[in-house]
Parts: sequence; C-alpha cells; structure tokens
Amino acid sequence: MPKALPVLDTTAPVCCAPVAAGPMSDEDALHVALRLKALADPARVKIMSLLFSSPAGEENSGQLAAVLGLSESTVSHHLSQLRRAGLVESQRRGMNVYHCPHGDAVAALCAVLDPNCCR
Repeated sequence: MPKALPVLDTTAPVCCAPVAAGPMSDEDALHVALRLKALADPARVKIMSLLFSSPAGEENSGQLAAVLGLSESTVSHHLSQLRRAGLVESQRRGMNVYHCPHGDAVAALCAVLDPNCCR
C-alpha cells in the first residue's frame, strides 16, 4: 500500500517560491505535492474542466455526475478531495450543494509550477 501523505491545511492557495527559483523546502514541496495529488485523477481533472467552463460558474454534484457518467457518490468523493486541496469551493443551497473552482488557488499553483504561465 502506498505511503499516505500527511494531512495539512491546504484550503488556502499555495504560497511559496516557484519550483524554478531553486531548491524548495520540504514543507513547501509537500504543500505543492498535496495539491497535485488531488489533481492526479482523470475524473478530477474533468471535474475541474467542467467547473471552469460552466456557463453558470458553478455546478451541483448531480449535474456533474450526469455529464461524467459517474454516480453522484463518486463525484462527491472527487469533489471532497478537490475541496480539501483548496481547489474547489462548495456552498449548500436548499437540498443541493453547488461547486465552483477556486480560481486563485489554481492560479497560485500554476505560478508555483511556472512563474511565466499566467502572464
């Protein structure tokens, strides 16, 4: 069984020097790795793509499940992982929970990986 990474608060956008700036500290590398680990699943990448391209700017689990051809519980699990990594924000309204991408967190992750990426 693979070694589990420690649990850290990853809800805030990653904030450290870019990877290309030189050797990272162990803590900074761990913060980046935990966010990348959350994206290391094709379904989660597709969820992020759907959330970013949503005309309404948000989707609920049922809408995402229908588009992805997955069960709502599977989509909820993936959203939970993305939310823990700080890449998705969720808000309950009535019986539904709506999800949207946390754009600042994604932009910060891009900037850490490549400081010239978002210019």
